[in-house]
Amino acid sequence: MREIHLTKEPITLEGFQAVLKPSQYGYCLSTVFDPTMISKLEKEREEVLKWAESKLKNKRRSVLKPEPWEEVSDEKFMVKFKWKEEKKPTIVDTEGCPVTDVNIPLYSGSKVKICFAQKPYILPDNVTYGTTLKLTAVQIVSVKSEAGTDAGDITQDEAVKLFGTSNGYKIADSVVSVPAAEDTAPCSVESDDDF
Repeated sequence: MREIHLTKEPITLEGFQAVLKPSQYGYCLSTVFDPTMISKLEKEREEVLKWAESKLKNKRRSVLKPEPWEEVSDEKFMVKFKWKEEKKPTIVDTEGCPVTDVNIPLYSGSKVKICFAQKPYILPDNVTYGTTLKLTAVQIVSVKSEAGTDAGDITQDEAVKLFGTSNGYKIADSVVSVPAAEDTAPCSVESDDDF
């Protein structure tokens, strides 16, 4: 039986999204995973690939496709889920109600929880094989439209709670003080023979 993976904490969508309404290329969801999740997936991939290798007709001529994730920066891995209409994952809100409005602005920056499984595949050529990640469910936690988030304006107190305090720039550092009056008399008289 396949292991089902669940992101217990919300993850942020990054890059192009077509979760509720397909683009010309179909549906997709992109996000970044941390090394902890990738480590689990790599261990599982080894086991899943053993099954695929047992089904290959000629192991010496086989071609293993890369992992379905890509390291995009130090300790950050981009994962792209793709699906067709008939394989749509279940999409719910934070109370478990099905999301049916395809016009919800679920763009990059939105937060979701996802449920997915890693699955082996062998292409019809019986030579190429690998694993893919299949999205089974999405819970929308917060929505970010192109204009901003749905959380509304943040008050000063909320901003302080979010960021806390730290060393660095302070508004008091920008207050311009008026310097004391200086003596503007010339210290010596110089001749003015420019030309």
